Amino acid sequence: MNISDTEKSAISYRVPYADTDQMGVVYYANFLIYFERVRNEILRDRGFPYAKMEEQGIILPVMEAHCQYRVPAKYDDVLEIRGWPEIVGRTRVKCYAEVLRGTEILASGYTIHACLNAESGRPTRLPESLANS
Repeated sequence: MNISDTEKSAISYRVPYADTDQMGVVYYANFLIYFERVRNEILRDRGFPYAKMEEQGIILPVMEAHCQYRVPAKYDDVLEIRGWPEIVGRTRVKCYAEVLRGTEILASGYTIHACLNAESGRPTRLPESLANS
């Protein structure tokens, strides 16, 4: 997928000590949390934040997660976390993410989410504002 940087949602995040392991680098599982942080921005930037979804009885559970680690992040690094969506059918969304320090990509990956009715747990169509992004 070829998407310009201006179409990506982005947040800045300074790594706290709590995110690091005994080796002084960001613990690998925290990158999936970073992906979630930017996923919130992806939804918010497209007019459908999680809070609004929940009010309408929609949930987006993770069905799949992938992360490719390239370079470790360390305590006090200022990271830019970028993300963008790709619609996969009428009831799924794939959210891509990149974690950068300056221009260097430290990790990249994606999560795939099913759009479900919170009450029944059955698939439902993605919200229009997200499906049209």
